[in-house]
Amino acid sequence: MSTRIAFLKGHGTENDFVIVPDPENVIDLSPAAVAALCDRRAGIGGDGLLHVVRSATHPEARDMAAEAEWFMDYRNGDGSVSEMCGNGVRVFARYLQRAGHVAEGDIAVATRGGVKTVHLAKDGDVTVGMGKARLPEGGVTVSVGEHRWPARNVNMGNPHAVAFVDDLAQAGDLYSPPPFSPATAYPDGVNVEFVVDRGPGHVAMRVHERGAGETRSCGTGACAVAVAAARRDGTDPAVTGTPVTYTVDVLGGTLVITERPDGQIEMTGPAVIVAEGEIDAEWLENAIR
Repeated sequence: MSTRIAFLKGHGTENDFVIVPDPENVIDLSPAAVAALCDRRAGIGGDGLLHVVRSATHPEARDMAAEAEWFMDYRNGDGSVSEMCGNGVRVFARYLQRAGHVAEGDIAVATRGGVKTVHLAKDGDVTVGMGKARLPEGGVTVSVGEHRWPARNVNMGNPHAVAFVDDLAQAGDLYSPPPFSPATAYPDGVNVEFVVDRGPGHVAMRVHERGAGETRSCGTGACAVAVAAARRDGTDPAVTGTPVTYTVDVLGGTLVITERPDGQIEMTGPAVIVAEGEIDAEWLENAIR
């Protein structure tokens, strides 16, 4: 391992990430190393880590290399692996642009949730083709304290439980995962969104992200919320034949989600790189002992 490891720090609607460029996939990022880097007091700090590698160099992405040169090896802040991160993929694309790997326009990014199409606009916003939502059958319930709500099970490449509530304060502190039932619905845990209405086509949410706790934003969560709201509101595009757009307020800003009649979902929002530097490899080795 080199004595210095390059990193950057970025965020999408204040969902923040440590970015580790590693095109040849030579840096050993164990769960303990990721957790140390994402620690907000003893490390750099972030909701998650974006490990930037060429698809051809990573065993989980080689099959996607013909479609997408770059693979977003995403990790949650606790070091666990995640299938997909909507805010993360926007920041990932912004990094590729900053590093000169891609230009404005459409690019493809490989993720564990499949290949995603990303559009880097001249105005600075980034739009991600998030694919189609899956709506597993079966009822789900989430709870906080004495409150219990029915939730919509939505999968955006990662699992979500969307609950519509009267007041976002009812979600509590969201430090710990809200209990859900049945346990078999999410064997690997779940992201839980609590949602209130702000107006026609306009909602606000708070989220507990699996492996990270409450975050300022969740891109896949905002997509899941828009899908659940469309079904609740009777505006399912597959039924109406008309695209539907929801503005989703998160703690860190606003995302715009559009679902089309063919089920394809697009998410638009900002992506910002705020700093870059070097990780001291000796510190990292000591931190994970």
